[in-house]
Order: sequence, then C-alpha cells, then structure tokens
Amino acid sequence: MSTLMLQAQSVSRFFGGLKAVEDVSVDLHRDELHAVIGTNGAGKSTLINLLSGELPLSAGRVSLMGEDITHWRQPKRARAGLGRSYQRNTIFTPFTVRENCRLSAQARWPRAWNWWQPASRCALSNTAAEEALQRAGLGDVAERVAGTLSHGQKRQLEIAMCLAGAPKVLLLDEPLAGMGAEETERMLALLGELKRDHAILLVEHDMDAVFRVADRITVMVNGRVIASDAPEAIRQHPEVRAAYLGDSVGAGHGH
Repeated sequence: MSTLMLQAQSVSRFFGGLKAVEDVSVDLHRDELHAVIGTNGAGKSTLINLLSGELPLSAGRVSLMGEDITHWRQPKRARAGLGRSYQRNTIFTPFTVRENCRLSAQARWPRAWNWWQPASRCALSNTAAEEALQRAGLGDVAERVAGTLSHGQKRQLEIAMCLAGAPKVLLLDEPLAGMGAEETERMLALLGELKRDHAILLVEHDMDAVFRVADRITVMVNGRVIASDAPEAIRQHPEVRAAYLGDSVGAGHGH
C-alpha cells in the first residue's frame, strides 16, 4: 500500500512579476516528517498556503491520496483530510481548551439537519475533541480557558485543533516559534509520535530541531527548491551551506 499522501507537482504562484513560488515539487508520505527550510521570503509559507488551498496555483498540480485537488477550495481540502496550523495563534482565547477542539471537530462533521440538539452535545465531535486533546498532551488542562495557557500549550492546542478534524496530512507552519527548551522538547516528541500515522510537512526556523526530527529536508531560496534530500546530505550540500546554513552546520549546528 502506497504511503504517498500528498503530492505537489511543479507548483508555482506569481504575484504580478514576483515569483513567490516557482516550479516546486514535494511528496509527503505517511510515517515521514518532511521539513521545508529557507530564509525569510523564500516562499515557505506561500507553499503551505498553496497546498492547503488558501491561495490558488498559478501553475502546477496538487493531489491528495491520489485525487486531484488542484481546484478544490480550502474547506473541501480540510474535510478530505488536510489539516494545517499557522505562524500566529488562531485559537479562540475566551473558550476552554475543550471547546476549541470541539469547534474544530464540528467543522469536520457539521450537522445542519439536526437543529434541535445543541452542537455541544454531538457525540462524534466530543469524542474527536477528547481524543485530540489526549494525543496532544492537553487532557489535564481541557477545562482551562485557552487564553490562560502558556505559549507552548497554545501551540499544542493548535495542533490538537488540527487533529480534531481527523486529518491525514498535517501542514505545520513554525509550531516551535517562541518556545523555550522544555516546550520545544515536548513538541518534538509529539511530532515524532504523530508522524507514525500522518504525513507531516514542517516549516521551521529552528535548525537544530529540524535536523533532529526531519526524515527529509527541502531547501527553498527565492521561491525555488535548491535541494531536497535526507538531513545528512542537506547538511553537507555545498549550495545549501553557501546560500543558507553556513559552514557551521557541517559541525552539526544550525543558525
């Protein structure tokens, strides 16, 4: 059985004369964490927006589990199993952690026909929310107001909200941003566990973390891919070192 979950073939996005993403191909497999790195403006977040359907392609093709989703809008892609997180927190801060997850699950299983029963009583959504909270390590803070969580816990909640929608592919945009060492360790452990039954694309600036958890690394510069390979090959790649990582990476240290 193929483990290929999402495939982008020669995708491009142009804004007038600006080539934000140009001719980029990426394969995402279950049980694999695929990191995309590059300097600011390299096109990483634009790539995630193209894959998730928030931006239309200028050229290229995207398929999800073998089905062409190039022209699908973002909500349809989400319902088909494509989950994503954002650089900035997108949680509902006045609501509890559990309610945040339940609302995400509810978007996956809307029940417009069942108008006489409160949505909060939907067994399907509540079960999905509970499982997502446990998986993300937030079961013990489920009744906390989301706005009172630590920064790291809010990032965990974003991933739990993703998981509540039962995705098969996760697109994670800088989930480690602003985290302390302990929170980073917790998130890396979670990512390692999640990749067992998800395909994960990770955009991240923390190079030490990327080289620890990634199975494959794609490097972007000015909207184009300059290398895509296993971490050790990327670490030694002369063009990557010159363009982005610096010679110190050869000794195992990122910037």
